[in-house]
Amino acid sequence: TSYLHALDYARERPQGRPLSAKDPRSPQVPIVQHADVRRMLLAAKSYVEGGLALCLYAARLDDELDTAASPDARRDAELLLSLLTPVVKAWPSQYCLQASDLAIQVYGGYGYTREYPVEQFYRDNRLNPIHEGTNGIQALDLLGRKALGGGGKALELLARAMRPDVEAAGPEETLRGFGAELAQAMERLIATTRRLGEAAARDVERGLANASVYLEALGHVLVAWMWLRQALAATRALAGPRGPDSDFYQGKLAACRYFFRWELPRIGPQIALLDSLDSTCLEAQPAWL
Repeated sequence: TSYLHALDYARERPQGRPLSAKDPRSPQVPIVQHADVRRMLLAAKSYVEGGLALCLYAARLDDELDTAASPDARRDAELLLSLLTPVVKAWPSQYCLQASDLAIQVYGGYGYTREYPVEQFYRDNRLNPIHEGTNGIQALDLLGRKALGGGGKALELLARAMRPDVEAAGPEETLRGFGAELAQAMERLIATTRRLGEAAARDVERGLANASVYLEALGHVLVAWMWLRQALAATRALAGPRGPDSDFYQGKLAACRYFFRWELPRIGPQIALLDSLDSTCLEAQPAWL
């Protein structure tokens, strides 16, 4: 909701001129014409629509607990849903809150006032990383129980579920690289999970000390997958005659590109930190804080 309000505001609010416009008498342009405003809107769009897609995918898995064609398929749906549940709760609650923060920034000073609704949306959404199990608890559940449980079978199942979309991206020139990046990210995360599991077997406190970073990294991989799926659908739709939904599909492609270019690369330093078994937070004594 914050994103949609900010988008409407940015399309209507005139301020500033193009950087190439040297004449101060030239008309001002809507702030959506400025690249940095588009950056904030693309980020918010990638968070809220990517998070929504992840929630809907989890809802489909929940349906498949009863409707899947075979007992094996129902068991797979249950295992995959169990793995995704902490991420579905925590990642959107963190990043959609960031979308609300960006919405306030798009409004400028007005966004901070009660004259406009986005400040209330931020306050309302701030509860989400706290209630029904804080994000830190969700992270411990994800890494300590779901990802490491069952010998890592759930992560292997997730990688198999991603494979058809990675393969479908191969023939698409604009999506081929994104598919390869997603496959590589998942492969790295599986290797890191094994390393963390070995560390936790020796010292559970150290092995799980950075579980929140792990949840964020897996969340980014999952949302990147959701964006690849949407981009594949948008590419197929745009291959036919252009209709009134063309901008909608182009927006999906733009948000996918943003997420793979700006967001997914963030997991590189996160995985490096996890692989190092960094103990900075674990070893910080209460008296030092």
